[in-house]
Amino acid sequence: MTQWIRFNHGDRIRFGTLSGRTIEVHDGDMFGTPAPSGEQLDLESVTILPPCLPQKMICLWNNFAANAAKQNLSRPPEPLWFLKASNAFLAHGEAIRRPASYDGKIVYEGELGIVIGRQCSGISEDEAASVIFGYTCVNDVTAIDLLNKDPSFAQWVRAKSFDTFGAFGPVIATGLDPMTLSVRTVLNGVERQNYPVNDMFFPPARLVSLLSHDVTLMPGDVIACGTSVGVGVMSKPENTVEISIDGIGTLSNSLTQAVPIAAPPG
Repeated sequence: MTQWIRFNHGDRIRFGTLSGRTIEVHDGDMFGTPAPSGEQLDLESVTILPPCLPQKMICLWNNFAANAAKQNLSRPPEPLWFLKASNAFLAHGEAIRRPASYDGKIVYEGELGIVIGRQCSGISEDEAASVIFGYTCVNDVTAIDLLNKDPSFAQWVRAKSFDTFGAFGPVIATGLDPMTLSVRTVLNGVERQNYPVNDMFFPPARLVSLLSHDVTLMPGDVIACGTSVGVGVMSKPENTVEISIDGIGTLSNSLTQAVPIAAPPG
């Protein structure tokens, strides 16, 4: 297993592999032919960034049997998905900002994220394993009161694409068997979610295959696999959500109040 991390050091954006608290810096392309540079850095000396820059984050709805049963939902015949805008992407340790324009409930969702390693379109399930680069933790944050505010139009993208509402990281882990993993979400020190990935209706390889028939998947794209029971509200400032997956680590973010950006003079 290898953990890939992306970071800022000395005003340079760089990447490498993480072992304990030591980063082995690499040159080249993480999804191409990365090569060790010979330089090592302490994790404490860098600023952690999102572990990749997706063109898109595809998020799943109703992909876990236990959650479907709780909500009295039937098993979908195909993946049900929406997109989260790139302005929402947020790194481990950064603050989730409550939008200045929204005073409703903010919901966390701990999820497994699939990271695509090479461009693919219309691939089979057997081919899908070769295009999956690795896995990461995702917090699919939602302004839940907006979702069905207008009865004529479900606002999935708006509710989930505010700035900072797409936290993922801290690393991309390769060499994992996703079906052996569990997703654990802790709010202010109290466990709220702890569910097995193998409860998914559409496991990773099948999910990647089916989605590739809808849209071309690009290197760095993230597929958030959906969540299970235990989703909750983190509406108070300084609430902290930690999402942990063995082999990947813990994604931790706290909620803060956004400051409205003043209009430019004139």
